[in-house]
Amino acid sequence: MQAPNPDSLFPVAGVTLGVAEAGVRKANRKDLVVMSLVEGSTVAGVFTKNRYCAAPVQVCREHLAASSAMRAIVVNTGNANAGTGADGLARARRTCDALAAQMGLSAAQILPFSTGVIMETLPVERIEAGLPAALADLAPAHWAKAAEGIMTTDTLPKAASRQVTIGGQTVTVTGISKGAGMIRPNMATMLGFVATDAAIAPELVQPLVKRAADASFNRITIDGDTSTNDSFVLIATHQAGNAPITALDSAEGAALQEAIVAVARELAQAIVRDGEGATKFISITIEGGRTEDECCQAAYAIAHSPLVKTAFFASDPNLGRILAAVGYAGIDDLDQTLIEMHLDDVHVVTQGGRNPSYREEDGQRVMKQAEISVRVNLGRGAARATVWTCDLSHDYVSINADYRS
Repeated sequence: MQAPNPDSLFPVAGVTLGVAEAGVRKANRKDLVVMSLVEGSTVAGVFTKNRYCAAPVQVCREHLAASSAMRAIVVNTGNANAGTGADGLARARRTCDALAAQMGLSAAQILPFSTGVIMETLPVERIEAGLPAALADLAPAHWAKAAEGIMTTDTLPKAASRQVTIGGQTVTVTGISKGAGMIRPNMATMLGFVATDAAIAPELVQPLVKRAADASFNRITIDGDTSTNDSFVLIATHQAGNAPITALDSAEGAALQEAIVAVARELAQAIVRDGEGATKFISITIEGGRTEDECCQAAYAIAHSPLVKTAFFASDPNLGRILAAVGYAGIDDLDQTLIEMHLDDVHVVTQGGRNPSYREEDGQRVMKQAEISVRVNLGRGAARATVWTCDLSHDYVSINADYRS
């Protein structure tokens, strides 16, 4: 995995980004990002399902419930402003007030986001002091800088971009994300911001962000922990000049959705590839389920198993651990005699037992790869689902043991 090339990230008409060093937690690092959105933009988002959600998540939900006509986004890293009670809410709102005052907006037009250490007081005065520098830095091409400015334990910034022709006009989709640990869909300690200049009916932006999340960020897991701060936001600036899209199931709507999902999926998979201490990228596909939900159940059972994940780290084809995870996934009427399992091109299990032609050296060959696919057929129906995860290494423990120091 490599840092994105700034030249590969297309500016989105109507969006400018500025980055500053505010010293929120550590000096001399980019930790404050402002995104300015052209008047008339539509914003929608999906947020963590963790009931113990952070103050900025609560404020974002309040602001979006009142209107989708946001004009700016502000993100700080180094401090999650979670587990901070009424004082944390006041500080999140004070951040909005400060940015609104400097941009000539109302505080309700600002969406605040925070990521970092939980249960520590947000140093809002440092954010206030850093805002002028972030605003002075606003530029359409600063996507790569912004990707760096929202990192926490990430080792690399994450950004992606696509262009597609819709109605004879070039439509751009560009996004950034952050996340490396406390990653479990619903969402995870992750932030994602995707913008498009496509003209689209405002009421379609919320269902579109939900579809994109379900096909990307809600299909990744690193450690099974659902964060307090997860947020994925979609911005539509309506500046591309195409005839407004009025239905997601139209040809134009499908083309836009495909581009947005492609960007979101690339960002989501980059989070897995950069998982704390990760050495391997693993795709887990469950086929032959009765419903997509039960396929996801089985896939997550495999992806969350410490025994499975450590086996992948060690390149140890102890593949009975995968079968055990499928068995305890909660599919009560599962018939184990119908299960088939492949590890890449290697047919490991047939009719619920070890394939007579399976050789352990073939399994180990696959386990040593940097990218691995696991495919399990439940033999129950036609549904399928894929989840992306990583292995669990010694470094995961070290990174999280030392995170606050």
